[in-house]
Amino acid sequence: MNLLDYLIPFAFALGLLILIHELGHYLVARWCGVKVLRFSVGFGKPLLVRRAGRDGTEWALGAFPLGGYVKMLDEREGEVAAAERHRAFNRQPVLRRFAIVAAGPLANFLLAIALYWGIFVAGSDELSPRLALTAASTPAAAAGIQDGDLVLAVDDEQVRSWQELRWVLLRHALDNRRVVLQIRTLEDVETLRTLDLTGIPVDDGQTDLIARIGVSPWRPLIPAVFGKVAEDGAAARAGLRSGDEVISIDGEAIDGWSAMVAKVRASAGEVLLFQIRRANEMLELSVRPDEANEQGQRFGRIGVAVAEAASGGVSMFTRVRYGPIEGFAKAVRQTWETSVLSLQMIGRMFTGEVSWKNLSGPVTIADYAGQTAQLGLGHYLKFVALISISLGVLNLLPIPVLDGGHLLYYTIEIIKGGPIPERIMEIGQQIGLVLLALLMAFAFYNDINRLISG
Repeated sequence: MNLLDYLIPFAFALGLLILIHELGHYLVARWCGVKVLRFSVGFGKPLLVRRAGRDGTEWALGAFPLGGYVKMLDEREGEVAAAERHRAFNRQPVLRRFAIVAAGPLANFLLAIALYWGIFVAGSDELSPRLALTAASTPAAAAGIQDGDLVLAVDDEQVRSWQELRWVLLRHALDNRRVVLQIRTLEDVETLRTLDLTGIPVDDGQTDLIARIGVSPWRPLIPAVFGKVAEDGAAARAGLRSGDEVISIDGEAIDGWSAMVAKVRASAGEVLLFQIRRANEMLELSVRPDEANEQGQRFGRIGVAVAEAASGGVSMFTRVRYGPIEGFAKAVRQTWETSVLSLQMIGRMFTGEVSWKNLSGPVTIADYAGQTAQLGLGHYLKFVALISISLGVLNLLPIPVLDGGHLLYYTIEIIKGGPIPERIMEIGQQIGLVLLALLMAFAFYNDINRLISG
């Protein structure tokens, strides 16, 4: 992937999320009768400006793309003609101001619901929630989980994909409790297994929660049988053919396709002795894997694909699809649960239970944007939905300069029956700017750290 493969998906996602957020503010402001002077995607000097509408609203594209704003008529920011004072933001009742400010984050949540709903109804091929044990002394092993167990439900909550399983286990791990897994074994027997999640750290800064539980996605054992053999590859030059089955390499038994691939990748330029079965005949052929490079890593390849018949049996993937009503309900639930989990993780960062290394900046977000775009539209839209929720949650934090800070002021105003003094609001704005700058600096630091450490 080149740089544009990351930048284009990132720019599209960022632009869409900012546009939707500011559109929320804009539409509710207009509905409340407030005059909008400028709608800007991006900060700083406008690169493009166009006036439109009866109020002559400026629609602008700013030079600095990480944000946006809706500038409304406001007596605190300049002279307002007497005939238009009733349309100034500061003249609106507190509940209207509250609604205008809250509309931005709300728009991000509604976008996430719409994206999830579309994905769930359209359907997607997902990794099946079938388990493989990774170690003996783990909670999964203690629960009696066996290789190939398919998780049907967790505490009566249906699970259809590996991603859903990860999500449900993370939520329950935060609650520090035991869960009951409804399992279907490879022998097609349904049973229950109790998984103890108490005492498992949600984040230790080093390993994934699923790895600490002791499971990974199950992979069927695929025989090392060749399908298509590239004419210009090392396998063809050595005399290997479609249908050949690899029995051993350099005297080491090969128990499946993955083992064969691992051996070849680790042996670029070296001569390997393949023992193969062709029909009813055993043969030995010398193969020198070609050298290849990917992102600076050297590996070997011989130019073969797995036989379609060999890759059959129990699939690693499953088709996940919901009806319109069920899909909408799940989209709303997914958005709500993600929002709550985001707040829980932020809280645990402050208590030290979750590492601050999880805080990500634009570089990491761009990386994930590029990766998910390569995986397909469904994965990319799920990423956009997740970032939209994160943006909504971030803006609701009670930090001055963010929407949540203004909502806090308005809440206090409603309780005390009058506005907060301007001086206190100014001090709050300054504190908020410092906090926001620190968060951004830390996020950038984490981004750079990830780039350096790989």
